[in-house]
Amino acid sequence: MAGAAGAPMVELVLLVPEAGVEPVGDALVALDALSVSVEDADALTPAEQALFGEPGMPPPKEGWNRSRIVALFQHEEAAREAASLLTLQDFFEGAQVIGVRVVVEQDWVRLTQSQFDPVEITPTFWIVPSWHEPPAQARELIRLDPGLAFGTGTHPTTRMCLRWIAGHAPRGQRVLDYGCGSGILAIGAAKFGADPIVAVDIDPAAVESTRLNAEANGVGLMTGLPDVVDGSFDVVLANILATPLKVLAPLLCDRVKPWGRLVLAGILARQEDELRDAYAPWVDLRVSDEEDGWILMTATRA
Repeated sequence: MAGAAGAPMVELVLLVPEAGVEPVGDALVALDALSVSVEDADALTPAEQALFGEPGMPPPKEGWNRSRIVALFQHEEAAREAASLLTLQDFFEGAQVIGVRVVVEQDWVRLTQSQFDPVEITPTFWIVPSWHEPPAQARELIRLDPGLAFGTGTHPTTRMCLRWIAGHAPRGQRVLDYGCGSGILAIGAAKFGADPIVAVDIDPAAVESTRLNAEANGVGLMTGLPDVVDGSFDVVLANILATPLKVLAPLLCDRVKPWGRLVLAGILARQEDELRDAYAPWVDLRVSDEEDGWILMTATRA
């Protein structure tokens, strides 16, 4: 990681009050910062604040009382010029420049890869990044690298869905993965014999991610936006969040064929009753698994 002439890149570090974070961040981008990151300046102190709310809930507030902003620049002169220009602006009131520092070169690829190890779903079913050798005991595995779309096997909701798939082995069954993200659930269903499989998402980037991950795993899926879904399915999987799951209740239930199974995740344990009530006109949802405060709810359509 170095500048155009081989010189190391530099970071401009600022301390900014809550009201100044957005205008300072916008100004840094306009001043050709390569990246801008924001973090709680009081992290790991008694003044630390939780900024993000629970899934599906709004954050308690929009920003921290004091933020530490780090902007990356190609050259030291650009960073110092940006600091000088910012201090002249009205919106910089109450903020301060902490300093300009050289970025220590690192092997970022190796550093990132070291943070993702194989994930055990069952003793014989694993999620394995492409740079790792599969565990000796793995009989079924999904090759999946971290990417833009949600679903790498590290989150409890994904693991519970994959455990359900492994335990029910939907061989020869028609499966729908609604809100497919990385495509990990659809690929998991394919590994256990499901066919055909349709994987859809409202995000085109997720659809493309699913397509590429399916190719990397040698499985065939039909992918696309939700409007490609047609007909009913033996298994409908949806790992989203409680609020959209409630909105989608009639749609998802309509896609489950008689005696087919519905598998829902992205639900906190405290949301069990509201999900059961939302789906009660169509199916009787029950908790099938629980991990770290998250639950898996399933039903069979009569």
